[in-house]
Amino acid sequence: ICETCSKEEAKYRCPRCMKYSCSLLCVKKHKLALSCNGVRDKTAFVSVNEFTDLNLLSDYRFLEDVGRTADAAARHCIVHSPATKRLLYFLRNKARGCNIELKTLPVGFTKRKENSTTFNSMENKFYWHLKLIFPHCHAEYTLKGVPDDKTLADILKPYIDPVESDPVVCQRLKIYTASPQSDVRILMKIENRSRNSVRYNELDASRSLLDNLKGKVIIEYPTLFVVLKTLKNDMVVLGQGEHIFISCYVILGYFSYINSS
Repeated sequence: ICETCSKEEAKYRCPRCMKYSCSLLCVKKHKLALSCNGVRDKTAFVSVNEFTDLNLLSDYRFLEDVGRTADAAARHCIVHSPATKRLLYFLRNKARGCNIELKTLPVGFTKRKENSTTFNSMENKFYWHLKLIFPHCHAEYTLKGVPDDKTLADILKPYIDPVESDPVVCQRLKIYTASPQSDVRILMKIENRSRNSVRYNELDASRSLLDNLKGKVIIEYPTLFVVLKTLKNDMVVLGQGEHIFISCYVILGYFSYINSS
């Protein structure tokens, strides 16, 4: 029986969510109701008891597709473009001059595609691509062209300031806007550490983005986590020569949300 209208005999089965439908109308209704795109999830979990030759063949073809995509990316003309190499060398060199270790990823990586960071030689200033993550609200925002002399407090104003923030953003981040500004903490992950030893630097909101990035390793562009002091518990954050403890469940909860989406 059709699982959408519960009246007619089912004729179709969705490859993604495995729901039964009887007509094109019911197919469209189920996609709308469940936000289903109807495309089979090639990476969906299959238990050993249900694993068949068809699943094995599907996995094999999926790996072949991945291999072809990686090979195509490696052969892309942009990878071997002298202009691209010069630009990346220029950015890394300028960052090194600011005591920032900027690392870039190979072409094809998502962060490499997203990164819009530039350096203005006339102003001798970086304009950073920046990502803000608010773990407790499962929200993230991408900013482009952020000048390196702008303070973190000014960068966050359009998001967590009760007066200056956008009403829609304010509603989504209301737990932040309702909290005192003194409770807001800005964290940045310390790169080049093992997975079982993840640590974060606490940044100074009153100082500029450039001052906060000095002496740190940046992979493509900075990603800042905005958390609340009231949620402190057991996550070690390294900053200003002392250990500060911030809740880990907020940040881990954000990644769990992203992985399940």
